[in-house]
Amino acid sequence: MNKVLIGVLAVCSGIVIGVVFHPLISGDNIYNQVKKFDRVLQGVNKNYVEDVDTHKLVETAIKGMLDELDPHSIYISAEEMKKVNDEMRKGSFEGIGVEFDVIEDTLTVLSVIDGGPSKEAGILAGDKIIRVNNNTVIGIKSDSVTAKLKGPGGSDVALKIYRPGEKSVIDFTITRGEIPLNSIDTYFIIKNTDVGFIRLSKFSATTHQEMKNALKELKALGMNRLVLDLRGNPGGYLNQAVMVADEFIPDSDTIVYTKSRRVEFDEEKIATSNGLFEKSPLIVMIDYGSASASEIVSGAVQDLDRGLVAGITSFGKGLVQREYSLNDGSAYRLTISKYYTPSGRCIQRPYDDKEEYRGLAHRIDVDEGDNIEHSIEKLKKSFADEKDTELIESENYLIIKKYSDSTKKDFDVDSLPIHYTKSGRHVLGGGGIIPDYIINYSKDTELLLDLWDIKVFSRFIDSYMGVEGQKIIKKYEDDFSFFKSDFNVSAELISDLKKYSVAKGVRWDNEQYKEDEERIKELLKAGMARYLFGRERYLEIYFESDKMLQKSIELFPMAKKIAGL
Repeated sequence: MNKVLIGVLAVCSGIVIGVVFHPLISGDNIYNQVKKFDRVLQGVNKNYVEDVDTHKLVETAIKGMLDELDPHSIYISAEEMKKVNDEMRKGSFEGIGVEFDVIEDTLTVLSVIDGGPSKEAGILAGDKIIRVNNNTVIGIKSDSVTAKLKGPGGSDVALKIYRPGEKSVIDFTITRGEIPLNSIDTYFIIKNTDVGFIRLSKFSATTHQEMKNALKELKALGMNRLVLDLRGNPGGYLNQAVMVADEFIPDSDTIVYTKSRRVEFDEEKIATSNGLFEKSPLIVMIDYGSASASEIVSGAVQDLDRGLVAGITSFGKGLVQREYSLNDGSAYRLTISKYYTPSGRCIQRPYDDKEEYRGLAHRIDVDEGDNIEHSIEKLKKSFADEKDTELIESENYLIIKKYSDSTKKDFDVDSLPIHYTKSGRHVLGGGGIIPDYIINYSKDTELLLDLWDIKVFSRFIDSYMGVEGQKIIKKYEDDFSFFKSDFNVSAELISDLKKYSVAKGVRWDNEQYKEDEERIKELLKAGMARYLFGRERYLEIYFESDKMLQKSIELFPMAKKIAGL
């Protein structure tokens, strides 16, 4: 047997032995199973009609094995693992530090990342990159750009740039460096309030330190109330979620605990004293994209009556993975336990049908409005119009029957355990975190969807700034506060947007425009802010006009009442 095959078998055998913690599974000896796999792989390698890639075969077998377990036990190739390490552990990647789009076949800089090599070199928003290392990039596809611009730290990349207003092409040589990948996208004080806003997009190795820095700065600016936005946050490191929650949860309360088949994997995380925001009003926003670590934080806030959870029922991932490294740089993540919120909820949704699971089946969406008491009657009203659904309340469970036909003989059952918060409010387990106040996303008009679909806002602003840019840059220079208070979207600018959009094939409906007028104006202003001041300032204006955030701010009296403040 050749050396490659021996090495592959050793890796595979190690995986199987490492995954299985007891020598017997359903009466079969684990070593017999390893021998069985060994024999098949050797037979394929020796006798198959064509040459085979044994490495690929083993990777496929590993993926298939893990796929038999649950949706979150996965194999990660060595190449994928390097990307994961860049983003999660280091909190950075190596590149030149720009946000870009391909506009009219031209690679265009949308914003320059503070602290990155491009900023230091003098690259500006609106610059058109026409050559990279003497190779033309005119007509390049967006998904090919990263490979051209990223590279090892310390390596050089030569750019030829056309800058609107300049007579000739400008040459830049940029030394690639570390670009921060912050888990907090933006934080700020909402204008004319004492409400701080923090947008947290993932839980990486730097999240807790970022959170402490943001809280300290916002408190220094006069923050007395906080909205923590966890919408779309898929999770990340458990320890970072615990430390973030600990900034809000009083001393000695349980934040989260885990249960496993192996006792050594069982953990309980208890809040410590001296959190930075333990005694002030708090609202946490979630939606169907909030998962795992996001649900640990929002679940603890809800169960301990520390604040109000607003938005849409979360994803429902209550499984904990541990990562095991392999000797070729690849790794696998194995579910080793389930996590539980302080009230005892495991919020993991059923995943027998993995496609249904990925399609968000078995989440409980409630009608918009007050859900503070998590009333079973309110749930029944939410399902009242669904003739194929029946809700049955037992002593400790809410049973949901979904009938598949009119005979009501065939049905699926979700059995959701009923738990109680610290003050005795109902909360349901087994299907994500259901908010205390439901705020559904408002439906965008067809006009706004069309504008989004062909990226009109960024592309129109690039076109507009190519003509008016120098005048606007000179007026506002580096003063974002002045821009934020002074800049208004004029009727003339809207007229120009309309002409540009129609030329790009958008059907401009004036009634729909009136319906979304304020949002369209805010998006134009936000896009202008990105061009002038970067992504963080873009997000500040973008989120201030967000309807779910605006509604959440109105809910602070409820949040104070829940927390007993």
